[in-house]
Amino acid sequence: MTDASIIERSLREADWFSMIFDRYFPVIHRYVAARLGPSAADDVAAETFLAAFDQRHRYDLAFDDARAWLYGIATNLIGRHRRGEIRLYRALSRTAAPDDVAGHADRVAERVSAERLSPELARGLAALSKGDRDALLLVACAQLSYAEVARALNIPIGTVGSRINRARRRLRTTLGPTAREVIDHG
Repeated sequence: MTDASIIERSLREADWFSMIFDRYFPVIHRYVAARLGPSAADDVAAETFLAAFDQRHRYDLAFDDARAWLYGIATNLIGRHRRGEIRLYRALSRTAAPDDVAGHADRVAERVSAERLSPELARGLAALSKGDRDALLLVACAQLSYAEVARALNIPIGTVGSRINRARRRLRTTLGPTAREVIDHG
């Protein structure tokens, strides 16, 4: 059963929305934890689904997959916690040990996880604009396509490409040549 059909059915029978929660809470929670840290993840992920439930009548049923919509809601809620996110990245840039990152070279998502950032990457992420950071982390952490990021952020796909390219360019400058693999292939 598609997400769109579940959401449509939930308009008549609210209990059906629990299927969307069960299907996507773990990935939304991981994304929020990567952005804000584990202490805020439970609350913000729960807020995401509460907002989605309240807004389900506005969901575009032409899209079978609700992931981009949910990531968009989560990203907007993260924006409200943005100062906390930037404080976290700045704190990690002062306290994280560079050795913490070396064991996590296999996956970009792990490299940008709020708990495992190198000081340089944390500093670089804190310096990005909100729009650039949101686009980059939706691709890196949530593994969304550019089209899905465009839908999640309600921006043109060309803007997604521009934001990601700008973010990668700035991170390359901040991190130097060792970051090329993480940034360019993430």
